[in-house]
Amino acid sequence: MKMKTGSRILLALVLGGLALIAGAFLGFRGRGLQSKTGVLLPGVKPVAKGFAVVELFTSEGCSSCPPADELVAAVQKEDKDLPVYVLAFHVDYWDRLGWKDTYSDAAYSERQKDYARWLQLSSIYTPQIVVNGQTEFVGSDARALRQAIASGLQEPGRMQLTLAAVQLNGSDLNWQASATPAAWMKDMRLFVAVVERDGTTKVMAGENSGKTLSHVQIVRGLATGELDAKGNAAGRLSWPDGLKSTDGEVIAFLQDIGTGKIVAATKERVTDR
Repeated sequence: MKMKTGSRILLALVLGGLALIAGAFLGFRGRGLQSKTGVLLPGVKPVAKGFAVVELFTSEGCSSCPPADELVAAVQKEDKDLPVYVLAFHVDYWDRLGWKDTYSDAAYSERQKDYARWLQLSSIYTPQIVVNGQTEFVGSDARALRQAIASGLQEPGRMQLTLAAVQLNGSDLNWQASATPAAWMKDMRLFVAVVERDGTTKVMAGENSGKTLSHVQIVRGLATGELDAKGNAAGRLSWPDGLKSTDGEVIAFLQDIGTGKIVAATKERVTDR
């Protein structure tokens, strides 16, 4: 049976109106899921001892890295009240290709190689993000990062780590750490990082020549500590020249040296003695 012309027009108008309503609804939902930066919000609350350690391996000499730096900057801002710990490691293997990264260190390249071994990767690359020592992906992948953060926040932690007496004495930073329960210390290594919360660099050569790059959570020093039988440790780190105590912080984490899995993390502000 053929539909009359008037009926076809009415049906088209009704379907068109429904499509507009559906589109508006989906658009509203999209705005609710995304921040102004376009980064997907996790929409979850951390469970007991849940956390996410976000390690970015980056370089000022890499043209693909600025979007990853921007992404972790957005995460740092949005998740400032959550147990999310961002660490930006500037690797040194780009330094020979036209521009020496201001913050690069060979030790950070070696740490990335450790992840290649732990995660059975055939090579290392930038920008790369590793979350809780278990999940890796391209550093500019916002959706993968948010999924990994949400997963970490929802995984109950089995250990607790605290920092105390984080004091700057001249050029030396003294710290104390405590981990519980001590019975689970086997194969665990304590890492303590000095972090500069933000910085900028005018790049004069290489792939990012002429650009002014912004960075957050820049690792300026990394040390390991030995935990005693009671789960306590203490140590000292060199404080970066020119960095004010108010512009830095200390992030510590416990990592299984057999698998790379990070099992606890914390951070603390620095005080002047």
